[in-house]
Amino acid sequence: MSDAVRQRVGLSPGTLLHIGERRLETARLDLISYAPDLFEQQGDLSPDECLERCRQPGLHWVDLLGIHDVPLVEKLGRGFGLNSLALEDLLNTDHRPKVENFGDSLLVILKILSVDETINRLASEQVSIALTTNAVLSIQEQPGDVFDGVRERLRSPRGRHRQRGTDYLAYSLIDSVVDSYFPVLERLGEILTDIEEELSDRPQRATLQRIHALKRDLMVVRKAVWPLREVVSSLEREGSEMIEERTLPFLRDLYEHLVQIIDTTEIYRDSVAGLLDLYLSSVSQRTNEIMKVLTVVATIFIPLTFMVGVYGMNFDYMPELRWHWGYPLLWLTMIACAGGMLIVFRWRRWL
Repeated sequence: MSDAVRQRVGLSPGTLLHIGERRLETARLDLISYAPDLFEQQGDLSPDECLERCRQPGLHWVDLLGIHDVPLVEKLGRGFGLNSLALEDLLNTDHRPKVENFGDSLLVILKILSVDETINRLASEQVSIALTTNAVLSIQEQPGDVFDGVRERLRSPRGRHRQRGTDYLAYSLIDSVVDSYFPVLERLGEILTDIEEELSDRPQRATLQRIHALKRDLMVVRKAVWPLREVVSSLEREGSEMIEERTLPFLRDLYEHLVQIIDTTEIYRDSVAGLLDLYLSSVSQRTNEIMKVLTVVATIFIPLTFMVGVYGMNFDYMPELRWHWGYPLLWLTMIACAGGMLIVFRWRRWL
């Protein structure tokens, strides 16, 4: 249990406390203001400047990098109509994806997934999106997001974003996160294929560790996608004052993408379960082969041990003991016995 989680125990509901890893030294606020004939981008602003700018004509996208700054998050959240319980969930980076409807504002919490190529493991980052009639607030844990495509489309005066409201911008941000899941699944599929080839060749103990790591990564994907499907379904079916009618078809398309991701994830999970069974079968088969060889060796040495044991007895009246050709004949007998047993084993296909 982390220190933040221990501090949270016993606190009253709505107490604001950051739970998670601090991934930035200093939080940063960026602002994009846009309209059909307007595009203005500003960086490293104060919360007061952002909130003041959001009161001016046009539509606005406030992007906060760094969720650890609790006073800053609280000030922006209050400006976007979020209550203490919503802010408490927002500051908890272990929270499951969810949507909160406050009438004049919406809050969506979801996860960005990426594959860390250095360790070949899945990394997760929480993103929160607050929506009002004229502004969108996105809160991320660290820079390097999946929203560059949205920023580029906002720069185009002919793009759909400049002609639509903030609900379409919020949809685009969620859609960018969902689209980022496909490369992650593709990479996990490649890892799955590599493990299958490794199992068919010669499985090692490290193979089992890779199978368990892949299983954990797929569980992370499942925990991120399944609740998000409920979020999109709620936005599309129940509706909200913040969501325009013409945005609903895009939400339905987004829902279908999530269903596709879930289906792929479940297929991969079933495959991983099959890989685990295949690994255990391969190890069992390898053990059986080793035991078969050892059994054959032991069986061959049983009569040889008997012969050596007989002639190892120290009786005075053993006729072969003083026979000149006794020792070579014993070796020939043992070699013939071992060779004959090998021939019989080969004939019966035990070897």
